[in-house]
Formats: sequence, C-alpha cells, structure tokens
Amino acid sequence: MKNIFKYTLVSAIITGMVACDVDNTLPEIKAPTVEVQAGSADFSKYVAIGASFTAGFADNALFKASQEFSFPNTLSKKFAMAGGGTFTQPLMNDNFGGLILNGAPVVSPVTGQRLFTERLVFNGTAPAPLNTLNPAAMSTTDFALNNPTGPFNNFGVPGARSTHLVAPGFGNLANFPLANPYAIRMAGGSNSSIIDLAVDQNPTFFTLSEFGGNDVLGYAITGGDGSSPITTTADFDLALNVVVTKLKATNAKGVVANLPYITSLAHFTTVPYAPLDPSNPALAAQIPTLNTVYGALNQIFTALGETNRIIQFSTTAANPVVIHDENLTPLSGTITAALGANPAFVPFVQSLGLPASAAPLVAQLMGNQYGQARPATADDLLVLPSSSVIATVNNDAAAALIAASGGLLPPALAGQFSAEGLTLPLADKWVLTPQEQAEIKTATDAYNTSLKAKADENGYAFVDFNAVLQEAATTGLTFDNYQLNTSLVTGGLISLDGIHLTARGYAIMANKMLEAIDTTYGSNFTQATDGLAKAANFPTNYSPALQ
Repeated sequence: MKNIFKYTLVSAIITGMVACDVDNTLPEIKAPTVEVQAGSADFSKYVAIGASFTAGFADNALFKASQEFSFPNTLSKKFAMAGGGTFTQPLMNDNFGGLILNGAPVVSPVTGQRLFTERLVFNGTAPAPLNTLNPAAMSTTDFALNNPTGPFNNFGVPGARSTHLVAPGFGNLANFPLANPYAIRMAGGSNSSIIDLAVDQNPTFFTLSEFGGNDVLGYAITGGDGSSPITTTADFDLALNVVVTKLKATNAKGVVANLPYITSLAHFTTVPYAPLDPSNPALAAQIPTLNTVYGALNQIFTALGETNRIIQFSTTAANPVVIHDENLTPLSGTITAALGANPAFVPFVQSLGLPASAAPLVAQLMGNQYGQARPATADDLLVLPSSSVIATVNNDAAAALIAASGGLLPPALAGQFSAEGLTLPLADKWVLTPQEQAEIKTATDAYNTSLKAKADENGYAFVDFNAVLQEAATTGLTFDNYQLNTSLVTGGLISLDGIHLTARGYAIMANKMLEAIDTTYGSNFTQATDGLAKAANFPTNYSPALQ
C-alpha cells in the first residue's frame, strides 16, 4: 500500500502539472565548482628547464604559435589558478619559424645548406617545407639583431644537450656557431649558463624535462654514423648533478620527467624497410639486371655461410632496400678475389659494355661497394629523410666511381651503380641497425635511472614519459574524445617532423605533470574545475597561411 501511495501521488502531481500547462523543463544541473588548491607547492615563480619539447618546438621549427602551446605555457595557466605568477617566453617574431643572422639565412659551412629552416606543413600528401606552398615565407627572427628582452621563465633550448645547459657562454653570440641561437635569444648578452639564468629567477617551482634527449637524438637522426656521438653516462650524470644541486639551493619544488625511447617516434618508424614495389614499371624493368649483378655476389656469400647478406629482388613482393652495415665483417678483399677468379665474370663485365681488361677493376669496385652490404630487415629502422633519396641516383657516388675507374666507367653506367638502396647500399646515416638501436636504449635507460634517482632523492614529482610514449606507440592514448598515436600526420601526437609533439601532444605532457604534482604535493588539479588541459583546445596541425 505504501508503494502504491507513492506512485499514485507522483502520478497526481504530474497530471496536475500537465493540466495547468506548467513548464516542466528541468533546470540544468551544474557540477559544483572545485577550486584549485596548490597543496604544499608554491607556483608563484615557475621556471621550465629543458630542450625542444620545453620550448614548444614542432613541425621542424620553433614559432610563436608552437611556443604558445608549449607544455610549460599550458602549465603556467593552470598554476595561475593556484597562485602562479606571470610566465614569459622568448617568443619568435613570426609563425614562419626558423632563424636568420644579420638579416640573412644561416648556411652550413660544410653542406652549404640553410640551417634553422622554416616549419613544415602538410601539402595534402606529405610534410613539406613551408616555402614550397608559401614562397614568400621567410623568418624575421634575427638572433643577432632583434632578440627579446628577459627575464624569461621558459629556458627550453632546442638542440641543447645535457652538458650544454651547464656550459657558460652557450648563449653568448660571440661564441656562435658553438653557441646555440635559441640560447642566445634568451641570454641577453650574458655569459651565464642556462641553468644559472634559470636559478637567477629565484624559482619556487620548476620542471626539468627531456634533459638528455638530444644526447641520444643526435646519434639517432644521423643513423648512428658517428658524426654525433652519444653523451657518456658519466658526462650526463655530471651535468645532472650540477643542475639538481643548483635547483636544490633555491628550495624550489618541481617535476622531473624522464626520456622516451626515441626510436618509437615516427621519424624512425614511418619509412618501411621494404619500400621497393615490383609493380612499379621502373623497378620491374631493372630486376633482371639487379639479380644478375647480385647473383655473382650471392654465390660468394653462400660459400662463406653469410646467407644474411644474400640480395635477391622479387617480382611479386615488396623488396627491402640494400644497406651498408658497419657491424658486418668486411669482405671487400674476399669479394674482389672471388669475382676475379670466376670465369663467368669477364663475360658479365663485357655485357656492361666494358672491355674484358676492365674485369679486375670492376671486381675491385664491386668489392669496395658491397663488402659490408646486406638487405634491410624488419629490425632495421630507416630515418624519415631516407624516403627522399631511396632509388634516386647519388651523383657524388657516381662521380667517385668514375674517378676510381680512371674514367673507364661511362656516366650512365656509373649512375646505374649509384642508385640509393638498389645498387648503392644506403649509407649508415640513413639506417639505425639493431646494434645502434641497442646503444640508444642502453644510454636512455642509464639516463632515466639517474633522473629517477635524483627525483626520489630530493622528493620531486616524477613523470614516466617513456611509459606514456610506449603506450601511445602500442595501444594509443585516449585524451578526452580523441585517440592519439605516434603515426606521422594522422596520429595526432607527433608533429610533421616525426620527432616533436603537436600542441595536443604537449597538452598531454602538461596533464601528466599536473597528475604527478597532485600525487607528490597534494594539489588537486585532476579534480578541480578546468584543472587539466582539454584536448579540443589544442590543435594537431597549423595552416600554411599562418604567419
């Protein structure tokens, strides 16, 4: 009876409301506002120390829009809700990206190529330099003539290694090109180290992120060719001790983030190891000749038990590129001798349009070229720029063959033996072999062990950014209503250079740091109203029209 009464009463109320034509729209129920609490942290003077990620580098450049979406700038806005002060960045002059010096582009004295180029944009097919879609694009940021005035809160220096951040004069124009242009823009003529400039601001809170990232990144993007060695763990630890000691002296609280396995980034996972499609008529026409050339070598590899070096082009399946592997036992002399002793080699040389007398020379040239050659495997990683050279003729290599032959090889034949990844093994700079990948992982693990130890030792919050990236690379990351992964262009997390993050990716970094701050210092950003960054407020790409 009691239950029937309740039902009858509710029915009567509803009937009465309808009969009286009363508006029965329910009022919007809003969740109560939850104010941000700082816990034991003091955000009144926040400084950020790091490299490219801290600066907001994206799409192969630093530009105003990317800086405004840097994770430290996003953090500063959240910190402002809990007593945080102003946050100043050394903003670029425009959204073209890149740098100039004394009114002119900076050119490498080694390659003659422009340095600090404009940002990348998506041209509808692939990432491309901004000036290919906007020919008038030209940086107006001159690091000799129009640097901004500090003091600054963001000390993210693109390209800086751990040791650079503790080096006096790293931001002194007089030391360029040893000095870093981005550091020059924030140093104001000072000879102080970056860490000294940061602690001079008397911070109450700091973030230390991607410290050591460039110590392995330089090695990785050059394919481990030795031109940019990995920083030793001893040197890294020495620099880290200096930084943490100086920060500790300020009594500031802070967050330390570790380093990701950079080989999971799109720069190293986008170009397939077997990109050579036999359905392409240009390749299909060459396959018989390629197999004839490599057939003579394969007999030698088989006889030596080096079957991993056998190169055979398929007419039905995608073919791997041919690479130079410095870890292979050099077989140049063996190849030269075996070819010279093979009676079938002279007819082969003659089939190339060369005289029989050229056989010894051709044998030597082939020995030199293929002494450490093998087909790439799924365990190899090709760096992103290799996509622009694979199957193209390396004119320098062709010229070298002509010179080595004393002019005997005609240009056309030299070009045929200089096709990147086909007849010319891809150089070390284009490929990370498993051994080189292991070196990167070993160094990263050592750096991360030191970073975690320093964070624990001093009671700092800690973010396992490595774990975050591995999740993104495997299962993907859920960020509000978006699913992000590490794919180039489409993944939403990694910008067009394949290494740095998108604005939305940097927002994830900010949120992960806020979560760690809550855990360590008792703040409540994760529960507060608007305490975390919202994915929809952060773009994943920028228009070519952005200036």
